[in-house]
Amino acid sequence: MIIDELRREIKRHDKPENKIDAQQFFKERLKNRFALKTPIARKISNNHFKKIKNLSKKEILDICDEMLESGGLRFYAFEWAIKLKDQYEPRDFARFEKWLKLYVDSWASCDHLSCAIGPLVYMYPEPLPRIKKWTKSKSRWLKRMSAVALIHAVRRGKYLDDVFKTADILLRDEDDMVQKGYGWMLKDASNAFPDEIFEYVMRNKRHMPRTALRYAIEKLPPSKKKQAMKKDW
Repeated sequence: MIIDELRREIKRHDKPENKIDAQQFFKERLKNRFALKTPIARKISNNHFKKIKNLSKKEILDICDEMLESGGLRFYAFEWAIKLKDQYEPRDFARFEKWLKLYVDSWASCDHLSCAIGPLVYMYPEPLPRIKKWTKSKSRWLKRMSAVALIHAVRRGKYLDDVFKTADILLRDEDDMVQKGYGWMLKDASNAFPDEIFEYVMRNKRHMPRTALRYAIEKLPPSKKKQAMKKDW
């Protein structure tokens, strides 16, 4: 079975020189402190995906479900799901939302899964109302995802109104993971909509946490950054 083969391959590479202490990148306590370095994990993932790439999308996503349920294979499940992005359908959103609620427990896993949710939302607007509801969640990761899930689309010139509506709701959120998430969303939106993002920041900077503000203006011209950072109250 592919999952057993994958686990055996991971175990063969489970050596000190191939590991990284992932805890150094996170404030929250990780269940599995050590992890394989990303290039090694991705190579393993790619090699094993080749063995199943001719299966249907549903069959592969069902395998991803099994990987997630069995524990310890989240990176590989998300990687395989992302490889299927050209085949996404609106109904796949329900599965990804389930993964978000059950298996995302850090900014890294949140942002990794956004690489699946983002392209799906870019192709199909149907999930947008559901994503907006995440802004009101008690979960910091659902709130963060409500912003980062829009990045793929806004980079390509879509859903600016949804970006602003999301930022409005999250504007005063006290969680730095949420602040960085919507700040990142605004930053990437500034590539396609620099004037609109600058105007939004200037209009809201009195209420925007400095963490979110710094992220949002990162790609703006120096003169506009200076204006945005200047306290005028």
